[in-house]
Order: sequence, then C-alpha cells, then structure tokens
Amino acid sequence: MANKRHKPEEIVTKLRQVDVLVGQGVARVDTIRELRITEQTYYRWR
Repeated sequence: MANKRHKPEEIVTKLRQVDVLVGQGVARVDTIRELRITEQTYYRWR
C-alpha cells in the first residue's frame, strides 16, 4: 500500500476536525477513523 504524504495544511485541518467532533461528544477513535488516518498518525501529529 502506498504511503500518502499529508500537507501541513491538511494536518492542521484534520486535527481541528478531531477537536471539534470530540467536543460534540463523538469518540476520538471514531473521529480518527472517519478522517481515514491511523491512531498512530494522529498521536504523532499531536
């Protein structure tokens, strides 16, 4: 499977989306999966 390199703007956007959805009560794991990134990638970005 090919690796996708996310641009810095995409990373910031996805991290903000996670924060917003978690604030609305959605589980963090479900939000990360919905954005099609792995948990490891999310925590590396944080």
